[in-house]
Amino acid sequence: MIRQATPEDAVFASPLIYEAIGDIAHSLTGATDPQEAIRVMSVFFAQPNNRLSYQNALIAVDEDKGEPIGLALFYHGSQTKQLDQPFVAYVEQVTGTAPVIVKEARDDEFYLDTVVVKAEYRGKGIGKSLLKAFEQEGKHCGHDKISLLVDQENPSARRLYEAIGYHQDGTIVVSGHLFSHMVKNLTVWV
Repeated sequence: MIRQATPEDAVFASPLIYEAIGDIAHSLTGATDPQEAIRVMSVFFAQPNNRLSYQNALIAVDEDKGEPIGLALFYHGSQTKQLDQPFVAYVEQVTGTAPVIVKEARDDEFYLDTVVVKAEYRGKGIGKSLLKAFEQEGKHCGHDKISLLVDQENPSARRLYEAIGYHQDGTIVVSGHLFSHMVKNLTVWV
């Protein structure tokens, strides 16, 4: 089952997001310690109107156990500056320096920021279900173009995305890592 995230999912979601985005978490939070980065992300996940907010997330749930096992986090590229502003303000307050947050999504695309599944549930189709739910959300919102980044050091993820219709249309460096920017066009009925 896949459901909309709630603020209460923050404790589950934040460590998984950290696992998926790694160094990007440090850029967003200003934290050098992984546990501090996770703590800060948890606070932001439980709040509205930021890139990591529960408002922008779907949660996959193990129906037998009733516990969360994966998540997809997304937003429209045109909202990037607005959604990153709370992180900029926080990091500037904590460190005295405003961070440079690289814009990952273009203004004309519905962007999959993160998709991640707990390790013990990987390889069971849950990630694909979350990707499908993300696409459905894009269609539901009337978006005709979706995108994501894949680390160039992760060829298996890239093959998965290509198999479901994504293609590379550029590269971008985020937090010192080279990513392929991949897009997929959606058919949206009006």
